[in-house]
Formats: sequence, C-alpha cells, structure tokens
Amino acid sequence: MTGSARDERKPSGPPPALLTGAVTDALRTTAGRAAGVYLRSGSSGLLRLAVLSGLPGQLFRPWWRVNVDRPFPVADVHRTGVPVVLANATEVMRRYPQFAAGLPFQFGSLHVPVVAEDRAFGVLTVLRASAADSAEVQAEGERLSAVADALAADLLRLDADGGTVTWDDAPLCVRPPAAGPAPGRVGRFAWNQVTGALAVDARACELLGLPAGDFPGTLDALARAVDPADAHRLPGLLHRTALGRPPSLPIQVRTAAGGLRLLDLWPATEAEAASIGPAAAPARPAVRAGEARERGRATGETWGAPESGGPAASDGGGASASSDAPRPVAGVLLDPGPGALADGAADLLPEGVFCLDRTGLVVYANPRAGHLLGVPRELLVGRPLWEAVPWLNQPPYEEHLRGVLLSPEPAHFDVRLPAVPKEPATPRPYEGDWLRMSLYPGADLVTCKAVPADRVPHDDVPEATGPDAPAPDAAASAAPLYRPIVLAIALTEAVTARQVSAVVMQELLPAFGGRRLAIYLLQERHLYLAWESGFPEGFLAPFEGVALDARLPGVETLTTGRPLFFDSMQQLADAYPGIELDAEEGARAFLPLIASGRPVGSCILGFDRPRSFGSKERTVLTALAGLIAHAMEKAQRYDTEAALARGLQQALLPRRLSQHARVETAGRYLPGTEGMDVGGDWYDVVEAGDGLALVIGDVQGHGVQAAATMGQLRSAVRAFALGDRPPEEVMGGTNHLLIDLDPGQFASCCYIRLDPSTGRARAARAGHLPPLLRHPDGRTDVVDLPGGVVLGVDPRAHYPVTELLLEPGAILALYTDGLVEQPGHDIDEGIAALRSALAEAGGARRRPAAGNPGTPPEATGGAGPSLAGVADLLTAAARRSADRFDDIALLLATRRDRAGPGPKPPRRG
Repeated sequence: MTGSARDERKPSGPPPALLTGAVTDALRTTAGRAAGVYLRSGSSGLLRLAVLSGLPGQLFRPWWRVNVDRPFPVADVHRTGVPVVLANATEVMRRYPQFAAGLPFQFGSLHVPVVAEDRAFGVLTVLRASAADSAEVQAEGERLSAVADALAADLLRLDADGGTVTWDDAPLCVRPPAAGPAPGRVGRFAWNQVTGALAVDARACELLGLPAGDFPGTLDALARAVDPADAHRLPGLLHRTALGRPPSLPIQVRTAAGGLRLLDLWPATEAEAASIGPAAAPARPAVRAGEARERGRATGETWGAPESGGPAASDGGGASASSDAPRPVAGVLLDPGPGALADGAADLLPEGVFCLDRTGLVVYANPRAGHLLGVPRELLVGRPLWEAVPWLNQPPYEEHLRGVLLSPEPAHFDVRLPAVPKEPATPRPYEGDWLRMSLYPGADLVTCKAVPADRVPHDDVPEATGPDAPAPDAAASAAPLYRPIVLAIALTEAVTARQVSAVVMQELLPAFGGRRLAIYLLQERHLYLAWESGFPEGFLAPFEGVALDARLPGVETLTTGRPLFFDSMQQLADAYPGIELDAEEGARAFLPLIASGRPVGSCILGFDRPRSFGSKERTVLTALAGLIAHAMEKAQRYDTEAALARGLQQALLPRRLSQHARVETAGRYLPGTEGMDVGGDWYDVVEAGDGLALVIGDVQGHGVQAAATMGQLRSAVRAFALGDRPPEEVMGGTNHLLIDLDPGQFASCCYIRLDPSTGRARAARAGHLPPLLRHPDGRTDVVDLPGGVVLGVDPRAHYPVTELLLEPGAILALYTDGLVEQPGHDIDEGIAALRSALAEAGGARRRPAAGNPGTPPEATGGAGPSLAGVADLLTAAARRSADRFDDIALLLATRRDRAGPGPKPPRRG
C-alpha cells in the first residue's frame, strides 16, 4: 500500500510519532472513523496530507494534496483559521458541493486549524458517521481543537529548534485504535523507551505463563517469556512503534510453552501508559501535566520529535521537557480463543468471505474467497487488497469501498473477472465471468462476500440484470447510484464545447461502463460531430452534417425528445433496417440534448457487449443528458464570444511593425489557454519623428472588453507617438484617456522612444515589468527603470523618464507578465529565468560566422538565429505548454552599427 506505515524510510518532515499520536488522539476523543493531519508543503499555496488513519491511502489519493484556494473545508480552515464542523451529508452538500461530489456518502466531518502564536501549520481533520444532532458534533469539534492546539505547540517548539514543520512526502497510513475490546482473553502492557520500563498487567502475565506480580518489568524478561524464534523481533517492533510506525497488523507470537498469542502495538498517550503501570508512564513537569484534555481526558501533551535527537525545549519554570522523546508504547496480548473456531466455521462456507481492516489490508480470507478471486489464501492475507487482487484496482470498485468505510450502509455490486489468456497457466476459478460482491461495514473491519453472479437468487439481482438478461456490468450496477451532482459540478469548470465533451468522456463513460462516445451539435437544422471517442476511424464520417429529416437514431432522439436504448446491436439493426453498424455486438444509448426546451444536439453512448438498461439507469442518463445540454448551450455561446474576441484582437494587433534601416524588431503574442483565451496584452513599434517608439502594455482582464480597451489604448499611444510627444506626456495622456473611458479598468505600459542613430533612448513606465537589456559582451541586466502607477487609477499620476543606451548588437526585451509568472512561483524567479534565456539565445545569435572568427558579429548578422529566431526561442516553452494562465506579449529590438537592408516584416507570433 502506498504510504503504508510499514515503509521504513524516514519522511522529510516532523517526526512520525508526533503526527500519528495526534491522529490517534483525534480518533479517541471523537466518534471518528478516520482522521488525518494536513501540513503546509514546501510549495507555496499547497497543503499535503502527512498522516492518515482509518482509510486506505490509495482510496484517499485524490485528497493527498489540497490547494489552499480550492473550495474545500481543509483549505478554508487553513486560510481563515476558523474550524469547520459538518454534522452530516446534507450540510456537506450545502456548504461544500465539490467536496460532497468527490465523496458522495452519508458522513460528517470536523476540520480544525493547527495554529500556535499566529503560525498556521496545517489542519487536523476527522471523518465520522452522519449525525442528526449537530450539537454533539460541535462538542467533538471543541475536543478536537484541544488536540490540534497540543500538536501546534509541539510543532512550534520543533520549528524553534530548527526542525522541519512542512511535509512533501506521501502520507503515512496507520491503523486506527480498536473501537472496542478484542474477543478472547486480553492482557495489556506499556513500555517506555527512555527508561526501558515495561509495565504488564496480571492478565498479560497469565497469557505469557508468568507468575502474577513476579514480572521484573524489563524488555529482556518479556523476550524470555516468548519463543526464541519470536523474541528477536520484539525490540525492533517496539522501537518503531515508539517513533510512530506501528506494525500494520497484529503480530503472531508464541509463548515459551508454545501457546499462540496475537500482539498489537500502538503509540500511546501518557494516560494510557499510566493506566497500565506507573513505571511505563514518563514523569513530566507539573506545568505540562496540567495541559490535560478537557472533559476528563488527562492525556497530557502529544510527544514526538526528530529521530536524530535535538535540543530540549524549555518548559517554563526552569523545567526541561524533552521535545525529542518518543511516545510511550501501549499494547495488548490476545489469546485468539474461540476466534479460531469462528475462522474454521467460515472456512466451510460455500461463499467467498474475506475481511479488510481500515487500511485496506486483508486480515482474513476463507479458501473459497481465494478460489473465486484466483489468488491463493496465503497470498491474500496480510497484503493490501489492490496488491493481492490488482484487477480490483478500478475507480468503480474503489468508490464502493470508500462508501462502506465512511458510512454504515452496505454495498453490493458486480465485478468482471480479468480476461483469460488463450492458454492460461491456471484455469478460471469457475465457469462464469462475473462475481457478485457484497461489502458490510463495521467499526474496525469490512466483511466482504463474493459469490458467482450467475448463482445469485433472482430477488437479489440488481435491476440491470435478470434470468434472461446479459451478464451484469460492474459499472452498470453502479450506475443507478451515480449522482448527477458529480457531473454537474465537473461541468461548471468546462467552458468550451470540447471541454464539456471531455468532461462527459471522463465522468460519464467510466460510471456506466461505456467505451464509445459521440456528441453531435445542431447547426442550421443539421447535426455536426463535436466530439468522438472509441469509434472505428472514419466510421462516423458519413453521418457528418445529416439533416433533421434523416431516419437515424441520433436524429430521432433529438426531434422526438425521447432517449433511445438498444440492449444489443441486433435490436438496433431491427429498429433501423440498413443502418451501418460499427460492431457485431454491444449496446447503444441515444440521448437528446435539449436545454430549456431548445434542441442542442444528441449524445451517443456505446458499450462493448450486450446489456440491459434498467428504469433507474434510464432516468439517471436522461437527467444527465439535460445537464450536458445546458453545459453545451453555454459553451456554444462562449465559443461564439471567444471567436469574436479573437477576431477583434487579431484586428487590433499590428500587422506589421514600423521599420528603420538601423533597427531590427521582432514581436510575438500568445493567447492564454484559460478563460476566454484572449486578453489585453499588446505591443507596437511606431515612427516617432526621426526615431522609433517601442511600446508594450497589458490591460487588466480578458475577453471582448479587455481586447476593446487594448485597441483604444494602442490607438491613443500611436497618436501620441506619431506626434513625437515626450514619453512622460504619452503616459500622462493615455492615463487620462483610460480614466475617461472606463474608471473601473486599468492597464500597465512601458514606452521607450529610441534614436536609431545614437542608440540613446528615453523610457517611461506605468506599473509594467522592467525591460531586459543584453549587452554585446553577453551581460544581461534588468533595466532599472523607475516608474509610476498603472494607467487608469490616479489622474494626477507622474511618470518619470529614464535615459538608457542601446549599443549596436545589444538586444532590448519588453514583455508582459504571462511570460514570467507561474502560479505558486515568485515572479522574480521568472524574470531571472527569462534573463538567462535571453543571454543564451542572444549569445547563439551573436556567435561569429564559421571560418571567420575575427569578423565582428554585428557585421555578419551572426551565425545563430535572427532576432525573430531569438523571439521564438524565448517563447518556445510557452508555445509547448497546454496551460498558459495569461496572455504573453514579447517585443525585441536591436541596433546595427551601420544601415543595412531592412528586415522582412515580422510575423505576429
């Protein structure tokens, strides 16, 4: 299991004992089923799950990382410092619909900040069963806050001692404390690693065959009481548990007399250790012992620190409380007793039965379970389910297991056995392709039953199957449980028709077991293909642009408004004689896409084998088709507006740049891939008297409004430049224009008036990023250019002018923030990276021509790329990126020492 507590590597973060102890305390002080600690990551704006208890790590993988800006309770708590208590699923859905969509089960949760002295370290979170009484859950939240405060205090001391308080590894996954007493005879003991003291109660002495009251209280004495083959393992198990890495399963040991016992270990609180024997409970300073948990839980502080040791932290009145002491260890010694008889009885059942603990480990399996799953029982027990049975590692099956771990409701579904090779090494377990799985949740275990699907009583068969129906589909049996809110929330983030189609393919097909998808949209009474996946190449071409009078199921579902379902390809052929089919077997669903009574298009779902569609499934698919239709209608409006904005922007950007015999320029523009894909970035080169004006700017926002404002500002700057107005007047006049046009919008701009003959330039800057200058000798600087505020804010703003020199062969680079800014990274890092790239690209351009090492580079133009090539090199990474969060504009200029043939008109990128 990924991130298992059995992993012996040392995480690069706070000590595991500190974190696992806090999670254990969180579960003991609440009615939680699972708990975890999120800590700040080394990456800005990101929280990482450090420890998880009560859920398999693999099932919780989508929530290992949480962006602090996401609408999730953990992010809100960390951002605001205010606890979030959600008593039940209704409250979760009301306040956090995206969180509810990802975990659509009947459960509640508590999330409290881990904060000390205004330092936010992370969030402590607990998942519990739904509760009708919110007051009960609020009281648990107050107790959980006490645990979080103790953890925060320890992290603050650790930070002061130079320790690491962030987390950047996979989470540690540990078993939760048992919900109730174990069956059979149970003895208890506790061990203190610091003093070596071992406290054992009378029942544990009895189970070990020792005289009551005559136990020396040492680890050596315990080792002598067990079989020598097991004794050598005990010290390592105890030491690892003290450091927060307990064994994932109870350990089998035999006494010196041969009796079988089970040994279970966990990091204990001081109160637990003291309740077994005072010798095992470390003495603590009085001031710290007073930090008892409220409501009678005098559990003291959470212990733990770096395994390598460290300086002690002062505890106030002169006492020293070691911050690097491991936690005490508590354990139980269990005589399996009649449990072995129960296992023997289950071994005789004709059904496959196996049990999972709350970390996903198989702790019991009868022989029939191994036979049906195709895995010997000895290879099932003691392994994570997904390692032992890898073909169960699929989203629909994981969703059912998540459900029973978080809510009290059992789950029933069908799974398809993996395909058998033509010459299998081992025969299929039984004559059939499907198993019916039933999962029954418990406080500590999930009991699983597996039976052949063809032997399930008819009354127990889901609606999608029947005595004469095709074999059940695992995803199909899950389909009636699919909540439309999952697709609805995913569609809220899709804005183009392609994005909507991609969401349908990612969300809808896996949920219903589909393999093929086609979406047609209506345009001028004809249907045109917008998206297809899984169909044979070229198969859908004849159906492109079909009219609404064609007798085809994809057309008739739209014209009639009724969905059409065909359980087999033969049914489809019988209903539409002569229709071309893409497969010999399978099933099809044709769904009308109608939004607010207006036809939008049709959606086709394809399945690889015959299957039936139950009434619940048909209802859900029809409802989902309505959601898709509304999303598609919105996307079509968006695409229309985006096309208009792109056209407007292309019309407003310069088709060619003004040229001069002594100056070469190159410009590039790349639209962002987020939102409207168009924005307000622009660049320009304008004749200004006997010189040239180099301009770059960035209007706030995206879309048609930003593009239109950009066009007006560009026109204003050009007008001022053509009149050869000084840079400060150009900036001031443009500032007043923008304030008059739209008081709520602003823009940044950099204006440089260059004298091509002398290379002298006068520059003004309005809130824009500073230019870069690569000198002929290769030095590349950020130009120190004092500037004023952005345009459109202050009518009295002043824009100072700075003079600089552009030598022959030097390159001046103007750019917008899209080229240097990335989410989660400092913009100064981006500017430094661009500066390095300009130095390297400019150096390649200025490299002397081969065979003429003494020829001045500016006389040859260089053996490397042209200035346009340098612009391409600087924007190459952005062009390849699928995620550009902002527009990018770049303008380069260089001087020759003598007049030459003018360059070709530069392209616009």
